[in-house]
Amino acid sequence: MPRLVVIESPLKGTPDEVDRNIAYARRCMKHALDNGEAPFAGHLLYPQVYNDNDPAQRAAGIAAHIAWIDACEWVVVYVDLGISEGMQKAIDYATKIGKPIVRRAIM
Repeated sequence: MPRLVVIESPLKGTPDEVDRNIAYARRCMKHALDNGEAPFAGHLLYPQVYNDNDPAQRAAGIAAHIAWIDACEWVVVYVDLGISEGMQKAIDYATKIGKPIVRRAIM
C-alpha cells in the first residue's frame, strides 16, 4: 500500500516563477509516485477551484490542505527552490502535531 504523503513546494511569485513552480511541483509529484508514495499537493489543486486572491476562499483552501497534513503519514518538503512562507507554515504545523517531515532535493 503506498504511503500517503503531502507534498510541499513553492507556488507563488511572478507569472514566470509560478509557471516554473507548477512545473517543479509536478516533478515532485512524479518523484513521490516513483518512490511508491501516494502524494497530495493541495497548493496545486485548490487554486484551480478557488480564487487565491479572495481571503475567504484562500482560508478555505489552506484549511483543506491542513486537513490532509493531519491525515497523511508524513510531509515531504522539496527544497530545490527554497522554502516559501506557505511551506514554512505547513512545516511548522506538521512539527507541532508531530508529523514526520522528509526533505528532498531532485534537481
